[in-house]
Amino acid sequence: MQLAWATFTVNKRFPLTISRGTTAQTVNVWVRVEADGIEGWGEASPFGIGDFRQSTELILEHLAQAHALLATLHPLERVRVEQTLIDGGVGSAARAAIDMALWDWLGKRTGLAVWQILGLSLDAIVPTSVTIGINPPDIAQQRTRDWLELTHARALKIKLGNPAGIEADQAMFEAIRQVAPEGVALRVDANGGWSLQDALTMCRWLAERGVEYVEQPLPRGAEDDLIPLSRESPLPIFVDESCFDARDVVRLADRVHGINIKLMKCGGLSEAIRMVHTARALGLQVMYGCYSDSSLSISAASQIAPLADHLDLDSHLNLLDDPFIGAVLHDGRVAPTPAPGLGVRLREMFG
Repeated sequence: MQLAWATFTVNKRFPLTISRGTTAQTVNVWVRVEADGIEGWGEASPFGIGDFRQSTELILEHLAQAHALLATLHPLERVRVEQTLIDGGVGSAARAAIDMALWDWLGKRTGLAVWQILGLSLDAIVPTSVTIGINPPDIAQQRTRDWLELTHARALKIKLGNPAGIEADQAMFEAIRQVAPEGVALRVDANGGWSLQDALTMCRWLAERGVEYVEQPLPRGAEDDLIPLSRESPLPIFVDESCFDARDVVRLADRVHGINIKLMKCGGLSEAIRMVHTARALGLQVMYGCYSDSSLSISAASQIAPLADHLDLDSHLNLLDDPFIGAVLHDGRVAPTPAPGLGVRLREMFG
């Protein structure tokens, strides 16, 4: 197979602030796999968790490594490709782009969408949340109004873990709750911004205000503290930054209620599907999230959206210059199309 790639820059309509900082622009990588006259597409997005980072520059280095490793392999050898990349030290974001490109290639080869190949039903897709970042209360209210006007969302994911403390979190949350229509689900993601004591306080406080679950309340590395938190919290606890792949699902199963799967963290659709089945076997719930992904990665995740309990696939909705068209938003749900593979095409202005 032949591997090619190119970078592209995306800018956010609303800069996103979480407990670790603010993102307004990212440089992502469009990856193409070609064999037998068919081209499959994938995307790699940079991300960082504490001192663990996969920058755009590192992704490009990993793709150069992958180019040499995969020259003699064929897209139908997906399992062998995956293991070759892992053995070669290729990072998860580059692996994710290649893996989704292989699934896209297979769909185009068969004339089927990936969700059809997997035998899934689009009727099982739940509404996606849209994300409200950390802001002063008045700005958070306006962001909420903007998102609801733009998307008619049926769920809000509210970023807490403000470095200013839980009083600032409570003030922002209450401001958002004042303008959120009745019936719109509320979820919270602290991105590891709380101590154990603050997490216990906030979980009790948020439970009284109708929140469905809390995501990553404690920092990555504080997984032992998830045991008393999950035991005492009235809300389900999901992990994101603490959970990369199926091995982490097993390791954390006794201290959480659910996991957040992101393609860039885990290495692609193939590992994501393994994580889903591992979680189900262990009695855990499943959600999917995203980084600063374009419609290319979101369309890939949407192919397996019927397998998730919760979805946070909204990054493409916040981009001013998404070069791709793919999954569609309808009635609050992000769903793939019946087009072959990932069902993604370039916008005319980028063609």
